[in-house]
Amino acid sequence: MKAIIALILTVTLSPIWPLGQNPLVGDPYIIINKQTNELAYFNYGDIQEIYPVATGVSKELTPEGEFSITVKAANPYYRKKNIPGGSPDNPLGSRWMGLNAAGTDGRIYGIHGTNNEQSISKYITGGCVRMYNRDVEFLFTKVPVGTKVLILKTDQSFEELGKLHGAIN
Repeated sequence: MKAIIALILTVTLSPIWPLGQNPLVGDPYIIINKQTNELAYFNYGDIQEIYPVATGVSKELTPEGEFSITVKAANPYYRKKNIPGGSPDNPLGSRWMGLNAAGTDGRIYGIHGTNNEQSISKYITGGCVRMYNRDVEFLFTKVPVGTKVLILKTDQSFEELGKLHGAIN
């Protein structure tokens, strides 16, 4: 009986429990517009901040759709080149928020910092969304695992998108 109760509590209290649900107005929500290379952070039913970002060097590289943050890491390790977290050579910068994009587990595509600030606002990444370290560090403290992230390329404003996707009334 204790095992069943523990399982129920684990599943219902898990930070990834709401992954299949749409956000409710007032929940944290992120929209990334590849056309403007900007990220809007929504909370409490309104746009809280808009940040410049870098996205894929080609349209196909940064996946489009609605995803969820599935993993978060401070000073992430860069597996491809065996670079430890916190190293000035680490291209992931100071924070990683992994997305379940393109059927992955949050370790391939993500929102992260950078060790190359001149890359921000450009189409330069291998698929991730890159931010200034100061910006991703702030956002990292505001969004929990399970936060929905919409990535698209559009002429619509963040306000229009927020209303359309339930982040704004």
